[in-house]
Amino acid sequence: MQQRSLGRSGLSIAPLVLGANVFGWTADEATSFRVLDAFVAGGGNAIDTAHGYSVWVPGHHGGESETIIGKWLKQRGRRHDVVIATKVGWEVAPDQKGLSKSYILRTVEGSLKRLQTDYIDLYQSHKDDPTVPVTEPLEAYAQLIQEGKVRAIGASNFSAERLTEALHASAQHGLPRYESLQPLYNLYDRADFEEHLLPVCQQHGLGVIPYYGLAAGFLTGKYRSAADLQKSARGGGVGAKYLNERGLRIVSALDEVAARLGATPAQVALAWIMAQPGLTAPIASATSPEQVQDLLQAMHLALSGPDLRHLNQASA
Repeated sequence: MQQRSLGRSGLSIAPLVLGANVFGWTADEATSFRVLDAFVAGGGNAIDTAHGYSVWVPGHHGGESETIIGKWLKQRGRRHDVVIATKVGWEVAPDQKGLSKSYILRTVEGSLKRLQTDYIDLYQSHKDDPTVPVTEPLEAYAQLIQEGKVRAIGASNFSAERLTEALHASAQHGLPRYESLQPLYNLYDRADFEEHLLPVCQQHGLGVIPYYGLAAGFLTGKYRSAADLQKSARGGGVGAKYLNERGLRIVSALDEVAARLGATPAQVALAWIMAQPGLTAPIASATSPEQVQDLLQAMHLALSGPDLRHLNQASA
């Protein structure tokens, strides 16, 4: 599998990243292990998680996903075969949130312990923290990189303005720089990233690993009417945002391209992201080995110029 460089981080990843937000939520530990096995067996090597996964589930406190990945890494002995990306800063409790230096230095220890590793390949600011200067988290990351606990850093859910400010601060103060951005981006959610963030990423040579590559499952084609929203725990949010005339027009275009290529709509939706200039690899989650194997096929799908134009027009 042809791997892609993640910015200037020195990390190389396959064109699809496995999202681990479902681990310990809609995928139990045993299922998560099978998903991880299938992903690596199929040529994948990058896994994205966060301290905040899955704090939204009643009774959870955050770190559930990292814990499952750590157990898998330990049992399978695969630490050096995979790139582990995790995040800090999402609120998991009123006193556990943000990007202050002291909080990052404290919180990374929990992630390392849960992941059962002594280093994190890509440590990401999960969301911007406007209460601290952009230099403060960078100072924390500089210490962690020096200590060998982190290899590279990334940003997620940053505005173009704050990302630019952080990149300039890195250069000005000799601090580590964000080597990647994790934004919301898919065939439906395009405008903000393409207009504001993509130019910044291209100018500075950042890798881009967008989340919600399948729009919370909508672009798989499984939600086509209000009745379909009962099919999963994520259905309610999908319906409110995506189940409209434009959304259904995109799904129809995915159906047409998929039929022509003998592929699935999900594969086409991910292959479209992989084909966009400046995009490194979309993140997609799965709750079964069969889903993983389906999604991995997107890495081998070449969309033609007419296919890309058809999808672009449908999602305009």
